[in-house]
Amino acid sequence: MPLLEVIALTAADARAAEEGGADRLEIVADMAADGLTPDPVLVAEMRQVTSLPLRVMLRANAGFRTNGPELDRLRRAAASLTEAGADGFVLGFLDSEGHIDVGATTKLVAMITPLPWTFHRAIDNATDTGLAWRTVRELPGLDAVLTSGASAGVDAGVDMLVRRAAESADSARLVMAGGGLRRKHVALLAAAGVSSFHVGSAVRPDRSWEQPVAAGLVREWRTLVSAAG
Repeated sequence: MPLLEVIALTAADARAAEEGGADRLEIVADMAADGLTPDPVLVAEMRQVTSLPLRVMLRANAGFRTNGPELDRLRRAAASLTEAGADGFVLGFLDSEGHIDVGATTKLVAMITPLPWTFHRAIDNATDTGLAWRTVRELPGLDAVLTSGASAGVDAGVDMLVRRAAESADSARLVMAGGGLRRKHVALLAAAGVSSFHVGSAVRPDRSWEQPVAAGLVREWRTLVSAAG
């Protein structure tokens, strides 16, 4: 069955997403910065109100680079978030040249092992996205790559996502389409073999981050994704 992941910012979002039929939650804070690490208290609150898997963001700034002290803070945060109920994480870094920062990423992955993790849309902002894709696929413990195929979003990157999925069954399995995903994209991507879909503003009234997740909108996406799969 195709996977539907919903961004949740509050416990109310988590309840609504589960009511609407989501399979998993991505937990973040501060969508003005495209999603940063949330407070463990929030994750604990969500764990109390939903049985869905909670995949939590490990990202300390609005960019895609990190440094030693920041990475240490993220490693400590990962421990606290796991204790609060995180089932997995979302992370990934680029170096100063725009390539995948394998060193920083694997240091953090070592901290969260054996929990699964998603490489986030840093990949869409890499200098060479083809090289980035090949590099990311080899990282330990990875089970999803959240990607829109282009830094500008799925509208611009849908053809790239189709090509990625066409490479192999393993590539198709790793692709989680998200970042400006719209309903019109689902059937095309599903036909190419993509089976994981990620939505945030699309399940909020007026596509506004100021609005809470609406169970009815999640249900519409659940129906759409299930039918396409």
